[in-house]
Amino acid sequence: MEKGFYHPERGYWQTNSDPGPDILEGYPAGTVEVPLMPSVNHMWSGSQWVLRPQSEIDALSAAIVRGERNHRLVSQVDPVVSNPLRWADMTAEKQAEWTVYRRALLDITAQAGFPHSVVWPTKPE
Repeated sequence: MEKGFYHPERGYWQTNSDPGPDILEGYPAGTVEVPLMPSVNHMWSGSQWVLRPQSEIDALSAAIVRGERNHRLVSQVDPVVSNPLRWADMTAEKQAEWTVYRRALLDITAQAGFPHSVVWPTKPE
């Protein structure tokens, strides 16, 4: 049975089972048991879960999308375009595909649905 806990400085966490007394004693002073968090878009008000302001939800969503975009740039694009030997071995058409892909990733924040509805570009083969 999952249980939720909240501490004013440490925030929310959840357990997979009912923690025993020895574990509960190790929780920081001020920790209270709370209902399970309905979603990441909620915050604890001190007595109940309330929906975060839309501006916070938008900021969290934007940070997630930017993080994914940055991961794709570092893990997929940089090893190709920053390697002079790999780049030189490509045809001009293939270089253009990678250039378009990189630009599409960089422009992801300019999409009409950003940050809640993003269409990710397709990585070149």
